[in-house]
Amino acid sequence: MTLSFKQLTLYFSLLSIGSATGWLGHDYIEAKKLLNQTNAIPVVKEQTQPSNPTSGNGLVSSTNHNFIAEAVEKVGPAVVRIDAAKKLTTQVPEALKNPLLKRFFGENLPAPEERVKRGTGSGVIISPDGRLITNAHVVDGADTVKVTLKDGRVFDGQVKAVDSLTDIAIIKIEATDLPEVSMGKSEQLIPGQWAIAIGNPLGLDNTVTVGIISAIDRTSSQVGIPDKRVRFIQTDAAINPGNSGGPLLNAQGEVIGINTAIRADAQGLGFAIPIETAKRIADELFLYGKVEHPFLGISMVDLTPEVKDEINRQLETKIKDNQGVVITRVIEDSPAEKAGLRQGDVIQRVGGVAVKSPTEVQQEVEKSLVGEDLAVEVIRNRKIAKILVKPDAFPQSFQLEVEE
Repeated sequence: MTLSFKQLTLYFSLLSIGSATGWLGHDYIEAKKLLNQTNAIPVVKEQTQPSNPTSGNGLVSSTNHNFIAEAVEKVGPAVVRIDAAKKLTTQVPEALKNPLLKRFFGENLPAPEERVKRGTGSGVIISPDGRLITNAHVVDGADTVKVTLKDGRVFDGQVKAVDSLTDIAIIKIEATDLPEVSMGKSEQLIPGQWAIAIGNPLGLDNTVTVGIISAIDRTSSQVGIPDKRVRFIQTDAAINPGNSGGPLLNAQGEVIGINTAIRADAQGLGFAIPIETAKRIADELFLYGKVEHPFLGISMVDLTPEVKDEINRQLETKIKDNQGVVITRVIEDSPAEKAGLRQGDVIQRVGGVAVKSPTEVQQEVEKSLVGEDLAVEVIRNRKIAKILVKPDAFPQSFQLEVEE
């Protein structure tokens, strides 16, 4: 059979199309088999990063760093580990000191035993010449203190002074050109802002945790340490034993507080001393070796209708208000008693500032000066009385009872 040129061309075209279709189909089947295998890895074309990437909220500044890493990098070298050691002697019971027992048992009687109590905390360097801030409870009563820097250097630390009312202590090490922290402002804090904690919890050096400021202006009674004169920052950044004395940072890497306490009956709640308070106390300790906290010598509670009725019944007073701060006790021979403050007085102003709670009264008293007149305005038997009190220095052995 003779084929025309046109027919040959048609057959050749069909053959070419069939061959191409078979080739493509074979590749498609093989690719599908490859993708169905469990160890198949899809190839993704690498995307070029911009030279200075930033996220929409401006928090990420590079591919390897975010604001937390940058804050830690900035402050970390000025955060130290503090190892404190205290010798404890176990005394022999008095009953075993009887001469008759010694006569019969001689050298077999137990002798006093010595042991060393060790604790670990954190601290921050506040000046290049080796001045440090930490918590008083970290070093209180310690015989020896070792300070370890992030770069591995170890120094003997000298506890220069301790203020137990604010739980602040200062340490000095013999060194120069040290890194120091940058101070922020806690007065400007708003709940919900970032909070970063650095310290040595449970012996794990240079640990970083992050959370938010969950509350501000917590009273010492709310925190569970009513013997302190501090209003605390509350955070949910994890704080554990060993974090005490370390810094709480804002997103810019500035110190806004000194971590100091946790609630044993709660999870995710930590508390820090505002940096303004910590720095003020530290400066006074370095300058004078002590801090004089003004003391009036009164106990007080929030005034409620129930409290008003009870005080009116017991003291035969004529309290009319249902809100305010009422004095429930005046310490004998205290500045308050000498000035003429009485039980049942309802405090309205301290130093010219209106007060509505015992905490606010303490706050204004703390701002006053020992030995200088402090105006306290009270309502007594429905009349306003202005009384001048000269605060004394707070007795270290006395615990003021403030019920809130």
